[in-house]
Amino acid sequence: MDVSSSLVERKPTRQISVGNVKVGGDAPITVQSMTITKTADVEGTLQQIYALAAAGADIVRCTCNETEAAEGLAQIVPRSPVPIIADIHHQYKMALAAMEAGVQGLRLNPGNIRKPEHIRAVAAEARDRGIPIRIGVNAGSLDPSLYEKYGSATPEAMVESAQQEIAYFDEVGFDMIKISVKASSVPLMVEAYRQLSEVTDHPLHLGVTEAGPPPAGLIKATAGIATLLMEGIGDTIRYSLTADPVEEARAGRQLLEALGLRERKNVDLIACPSCGRAEVDVIDVANRAMAAFADREIPLQIAVMGCVVNGPGEARDADLGIAAGNKRGHLFVKGQNVAVVPEDEMVDQLVEWAEFINDHGVEAALARVDLVKAAREADKDRARLLDEQGTDANHASEKIVEIRKTTR
Repeated sequence: MDVSSSLVERKPTRQISVGNVKVGGDAPITVQSMTITKTADVEGTLQQIYALAAAGADIVRCTCNETEAAEGLAQIVPRSPVPIIADIHHQYKMALAAMEAGVQGLRLNPGNIRKPEHIRAVAAEARDRGIPIRIGVNAGSLDPSLYEKYGSATPEAMVESAQQEIAYFDEVGFDMIKISVKASSVPLMVEAYRQLSEVTDHPLHLGVTEAGPPPAGLIKATAGIATLLMEGIGDTIRYSLTADPVEEARAGRQLLEALGLRERKNVDLIACPSCGRAEVDVIDVANRAMAAFADREIPLQIAVMGCVVNGPGEARDADLGIAAGNKRGHLFVKGQNVAVVPEDEMVDQLVEWAEFINDHGVEAALARVDLVKAAREADKDRARLLDEQGTDANHASEKIVEIRKTTR
């Protein structure tokens, strides 16, 4: 999908650089995730970073909670395919060590590092090295004084926490900042970001913290992140799932593609919900197709339809699709029938045709078949199904007569 086709008008923000990745301004919205390995395990962590990058992560965060982790980062950063953010919580010296290791960014939790002199020391070092910092406000770990002032973790308390941190950074002339105000409550998170976007032009990192395992976690995270993105708020995103982090990266990428905020990278698979007309298990076929395409970088929209009567028409805008009928699959390209294949070959044929279209284009795909013959063969199956169910399966003509009697 062309990003220019998106209807979302993004709120203008400053632009910063996280390594070679631009964040904010007119840069594409980025996907982030976090490794769950011990950072001291260099090979294991790198393996996960590469998996995250392959799934769509533009930036990856690694914990830096001990000296061994900082030493691991020194070996990980130069071998990573994407910029690395060091996650810092209580020990400000770990932030200094991570910068020495060469990380391209830091994440600080202002509720955990509270001494102003420590915050200023980290900001001054980051300023001198040109390393951006994310102020990572979390509803569950605000400064106690803010809980006392507001009574709970309110949107106002979260925004004030971020503003306090910005003030410390201002004292040392540091402004390479992005901000997050995450909460596990979707309404709280959404309102906090709305308020924050009104008082700052620093880029914002969106996320519903501790969203939980899929599918509920996916729903919660999407509800919060997508709501804000559609309002033009947000420059980076992260799904915080209790799952393999690769699922986080994949979900983030798919969300941005679905909203038209990133160029399509992988297959967009659409499928009907199935009905009584279906002659194959549509759910099974769709799942097998998803597995077959997995992380193949084929930026096409592909349809899996259970009915040859309506399928090709309903999915005519798809680049490629298949509709089941008479235990066979009707392959169609841009709504035109191109082949009829056995049921057990449907997914394999989808993959083969998708790869051909990706390499050679739609016109070349249509040119390699006899479209008249393919359409004739498909019409036979459609006619048989209509004969079985009738062209007026709902007896609409009889119902219309009764409706007219009722409404006179």
